[in-house]
Order: sequence, then structure tokens, then C-alpha cells
Amino acid sequence: MKSKNTEKYARRFEVKLPNRRWPDNKITKAPIWCSVDLRDGNQALAVPMDVDSKMVLYNTLLKIGFKEIEVGFPAASETEFKFIRKLIDENLVPDGVSLQVLTQSREHLIYRTFDALKGCKNAIVHLYNSTSALQRKVTFNMTRAQIIDIARKGAKQVRDMADQLEAKGTRVRMEYSPESFSDTELDFALEICEAVKEIWKPTVDNKLIVNLPETVQYNTPNVYADQIEWMSENISERDKVEISLHTHNDRGTGVAATELGIMAGADRVEGTLFGNGERTGNLDIVTVALNMYAEGVDCGLDFANLPEIRRIYEDCTGMRVPPRHPYAGDLVFTAFSGSHQDAIKKGMDLRRKLHTDKWEVPYLLIDPTDIGCSYEAIIRINSQSGKGGVAYILCEDFGYDLPKPMHQEVGDFVNAEADKLGRELKPSEIFAIFSKEFVGRQAPVKLESYKISSNDSDGDTPKDVCINARLLVCGDEKCVSAHGNGPINALVNAFAANSMKNFKLIDYRSHAIGKGSATNSAAYICLEALDSGKKAWGVGVDSNIESAGLKGLVSAYNRLNSSM
Repeated sequence: MKSKNTEKYARRFEVKLPNRRWPDNKITKAPIWCSVDLRDGNQALAVPMDVDSKMVLYNTLLKIGFKEIEVGFPAASETEFKFIRKLIDENLVPDGVSLQVLTQSREHLIYRTFDALKGCKNAIVHLYNSTSALQRKVTFNMTRAQIIDIARKGAKQVRDMADQLEAKGTRVRMEYSPESFSDTELDFALEICEAVKEIWKPTVDNKLIVNLPETVQYNTPNVYADQIEWMSENISERDKVEISLHTHNDRGTGVAATELGIMAGADRVEGTLFGNGERTGNLDIVTVALNMYAEGVDCGLDFANLPEIRRIYEDCTGMRVPPRHPYAGDLVFTAFSGSHQDAIKKGMDLRRKLHTDKWEVPYLLIDPTDIGCSYEAIIRINSQSGKGGVAYILCEDFGYDLPKPMHQEVGDFVNAEADKLGRELKPSEIFAIFSKEFVGRQAPVKLESYKISSNDSDGDTPKDVCINARLLVCGDEKCVSAHGNGPINALVNAFAANSMKNFKLIDYRSHAIGKGSATNSAAYICLEALDSGKKAWGVGVDSNIESAGLKGLVSAYNRLNSSM
């Protein structure tokens, strides 16, 4: 791309709205949602969905809670027509759910559209024709008046045929879209919408849906919001109109444009699951809805099992949700960065400590469990990960609550192994590395067996513990014995008595792994070399807490006296 080529582009649209109010507004309630996932052509699938796939996705949309679903463009293909007839003929549309159908403002297409709706309980007929100056010039070579005439003729035909359908018990609502609204002069957009409204004659109980599509994103989201506020304030009989949004994503700002459009006065939003659609796609309703949820606003849709919704979507459409896609991607609740991992772990720990329902965890916008994800996937380990992430995995997945001073040593060792492999480590691999290096190391010293005897303290006399242990030292058997104020102290003294004590014990902690009577105990011991000051942690695991401590001491000794 050459810099001189920018000369062929120009800013396309500006709105004079000196008293705009939308920047100070907040989204406090959900809009009316309309899914357009099932519209043929709109989805631009390499292999269009057949009737069976459409049925699966349709039922999923109902479970999510959509009350308005654009089920197709019945004049576009026989598959679309058959699918809509199946829904109606087999009584598959729940009460309170409206089937929306799309048609261009062309006579034969409108007739076919109404044929598809016979017997429907609640229908929305979505009429559109393109209105932008560019389309008028390049595509149609028509004047404003000629474009308005197309809209008028279509609206009159829809009105007449709706009257016939309503006489047979169908409730019909009308939606009109000035296609390419965001690139249409505002005065002309208003004029053509008023012309359609005059023919439809909406009421407070049967409003005209004025859908204002950002068919191509020529402008920044704030310009679209200005356009929506201008239309919302200038259209007549506002209480008889629903302002609807339909954004695309050419500039990657479909979500932002919709959110600002809602702030600017829109009542309704059209979009798809995960943003599927022509070119760069339609609005991603999942993201907008969960953004509201993250701010404490009831979005009115149920994404409690988002992974399953994603699976169905991918199976039905053949599309794939990228791993970094907001909320639904494989990696969005995953942290590889060490500082992120540490902050997440601290946030999780604090919530448990405080027993609070309030969500305040760094780097995580919402609680993953609210949308059917688990904490197990939050922290994953590669060579860039930190000590907190490894400690989190070992604690959450395997029950090892490592002492804070131990995190760095374990994290460095595991990350070095990940670096050697050049890839992410699975939790099972992390645990295997940790166990092999830190838990029960048996060389150069192995604790073959031991026997403890003790005298209980009497008054001012401290408790005396005697240990008799059989060790393998570099393969040679050695029997040692000593006294101490506890089993660990006694074994330390035994090492000293046999010229093996080149260390001092500086930390010892223990805890139960799991719950119940059959749990193991984990003991963590840190030794410091007397000559070099080098420190080494070891871990012992046993059903007996004393045995766990002794194993931890031997493991730490072995790590201190190895190259590590």
C-alpha cells in the first residue's frame, strides 16, 4: 500500500449535530433483539444451510430467548421457502415469537414472500431498497424521486397483502430499511422513511420498524450514533416507530457502532451469533449482550451455556469462532502472561476468602462460569508464563497449595521445561514435571524405612522423639538414629551426626490434599546450603503427616545436593 494511494479516498459523511446528547447516555436496558442468523444470502456461507441445519439453529435461537427471528428470504430460494413453511405448517413457532421475512421492494418477490407466510401467527415483513447517493448513481442511475417511488410501491403492496393476511388471523408488522442508510443523506433517509410510514399508517400498538442499516461502515461509530440520534429526533410520530440498528463490521467497529446507536436512541438491534454475515460480517449479538451483562444490565438473552451454543453454530454454518473472539473464543479466559496469572490467582483467592458474590478479578471481565466455562481453562502455561500461573494450576487442578516463597522456584523450573518443548503445557504435564522434580526425590538419598518413638513432655521437659532410619546414600545402605523435638528435627540431627548436614532448615508447612478421612498430606520444606546460601524446596506426600514431612525433608536435601 503506497501513501500516495490515499488520495483516492475521502471522508464520506459528516453530521452536524451540535447539541448531541448520546455521549452522556448509558445503556440501562436491553433493546429488542432480532436474530438474522437464518437469512439466506446474508450469511454468505460456502455451503448454505439445509432445512435440517436451519432447524437446529432455529431451536437454539429460541432457547437463547429471541422473540424476533428473521427466518429467511423466501423469494431467494426454494430451501428458504420450504423452511418457513415447515415452521408454520408443523406449528413450530411458540406464542410470542415473530417470524421475520426479508424482501426487496419488487412486486413478484413480495407476492412470494406473503405466500410463505400463510397461516403464520405473528409476522414481520422486512421491506428494503437501496437509498445511498452512491447506489443511486452507480447501480440504479435513478433520482431521489424514483427511489422513493420504489419504496412507496413496495410499501403499498405490503400494506394491501398484510390486510388480506390479517383478515385470516395473522398479526403483521412491517419493517422498512433504507439500505446503505449510513451512506445516505439524512434528509433523504428521513423523507423516504416518512413516505413509507404514511402508507403503512402505524399505531402505538403496531409500530413501523424503521431499520437503519450500516450496510457498509464508511464512518467511525460516533458518526453512526449521530445519524441515529438525528433520525430518532426528527422522524414524526416517534411513539409509533421502533428505531432499529443493523450494523456490519467493515471497519471492525460493528459492536461499537451498535452500542453507541443504542445510546443514541435505538429501540431494537438486528445481528447474528458471533457476527457471521456478508464480507466482514454482521453485528455480533453475543458480544453486545454480554457487554451489557458485564455492566450489570439484564441483556434478556440466555448464554449460560455459550460453549454449546458455539458448537451448534459451528456445526450448522461450517464457520469457526476464532480463539480470541470476545467471550466465546478458546483463549479469552486464558492467561499465559505471568503477571496476569498472578493477578487472577490473587483475585480468585480473595473472593474465596471474603465469600463474596461481587466479581472483582483482574483481567477477567465476567465470571466464566456464568456462560458455561470453567476456571480450569483460565490459566495456561507456556515459556512466557509466571510463577503464579503454575501455582494456580497445581492448586486448582491437583490440590497442592504451594507456599508463596516456593512459587518462583517451581514456576521457573516448569517454564524452563515449556521453553525446551517450545509449546504450551497441559495441566497433566505440569503436574508430572512438578512431581518428578519436587515431590519425593530419592537420589542421592533415599529414605528406605524409619521407626519413631517418643516420650511425651512432662511439665517443663520438652517432648523427645527418637528416629531410627534406614537410608540408601548413593546406593549404599546406612542406618542412622538421633533424637529431636519432632520427627523432622530428629532426622535433621541424624543427618548432622553422620556428616550429612550441610544445610539449615528455613521453612516447613503442610496441609491436607482434598477432604475426608482418606486424604493425603503434603509437606513443603525449604533448606538453605550453609556454604553457598542456595535454597531448595522439596515436597513430601503421604497419608501420614509425619511421613510426609520426612519425605519432604529428604526431597529438599536431594534437590539441594543436585545440580537442579
